Amino acid sequence: MDFRLSEDQQAFAEAAAALFTEHGNDDALRAHDASGAPYMQPLWPACIEMGLHGIVIPEAAGGLGLGMTELMVVLGAQGAAQALVPLWEHQLAAAALAHFGNDALTSRLLPAAMDGTTMWTVSLAALADPRDASLRLVRKGDGWRLDGHVPAVPLGADAQHALLAAECDGEPRLVALDLARSDVQRQPGLDQHHLGVADLVLDGVALDDDAVLANGAYAWFEPRAIACLASLQLGVTREQLRRTVAHVSERKQFGRAIGSFQLVVGALADVYIGVETLRSALWQLVYRLDAGLGALPQALAVRAQACELGHVAGHKAQHLHGGVGVDISHPMHRFLFWSRALAVAMGGSEAHLAQLGDWLAGHDQLGWKYDLPEFAP
Repeated sequence: MDFRLSEDQQAFAEAAAALFTEHGNDDALRAHDASGAPYMQPLWPACIEMGLHGIVIPEAAGGLGLGMTELMVVLGAQGAAQALVPLWEHQLAAAALAHFGNDALTSRLLPAAMDGTTMWTVSLAALADPRDASLRLVRKGDGWRLDGHVPAVPLGADAQHALLAAECDGEPRLVALDLARSDVQRQPGLDQHHLGVADLVLDGVALDDDAVLANGAYAWFEPRAIACLASLQLGVTREQLRRTVAHVSERKQFGRAIGSFQLVVGALADVYIGVETLRSALWQLVYRLDAGLGALPQALAVRAQACELGHVAGHKAQHLHGGVGVDISHPMHRFLFWSRALAVAMGGSEAHLAQLGDWLAGHDQLGWKYDLPEFAP
């Protein structure tokens, strides 16, 4: 498998990395933490100016019309710089509208999303409750009724619109919601990695018929959301690993750099193996998404690997930094906070491994086995 980027993809990734590094260096992150701002507000207009908010949005809708591979490399750079902007949430919501919304909905909402007048966020958290779905959608006349709550929606108090996952007759559906409505209660807060969040409380919210995207939208959206979160996790972890290697190469104990100790080398090798495992699995996932192939088992595997890598890498990096790693005046603590927040957004690994096991139990034809036919989407 060829993991090399094309020249255009590499140039795109480098331009994005330069922008994120300019706005996401350690000094800028410290200033953001102290400001209490919900996201990096000066960076967001710069992303829009570069077109980074429309990578996977079709050209007909005003986007760049590129693929998940291009978005993956940009999000990897964003994760490495810990740039707090809703890059994937905004454009994946807009792309879902372009693909699955009717003409009235898209003509009403997409232009403002593309020119940056409005901001979109997304949340699938209402379907992740281990007890039951916490957001329910039912038919009411010619429209819909939405009831329940959604916890910790990223930038839920700042975005103008949200794409939410709700349960409807036992099936997941995607709902486009105007967050400025008077019957939408928003309870704002701040996540541990200094991103603004809000709990949404929805009590009998009446929706027009076109506010619910067409059948198939959730199945299209979920693996792409997983790929986005895993791309961020990969970027966070690679930079975390790079900084940890630099630290253990300089930090001396007993007259030797601690990076020369066998136990330290082994711990870093475990993280490196985890990074490469996630990278190859993520490449396979985005390739299949861009090629229009079935990707459910690949997405479930990537989600479990990303959750596990974030946990293992974060704690090993903290351990190898010693006490300085947990000092909030030192930049390393942010990587642990980011990786844990991403794992929470993905829902943890155990449930997804169980879901992958259920899928494997019913399918004996896997796309990576060359002697078997491709499985259906």
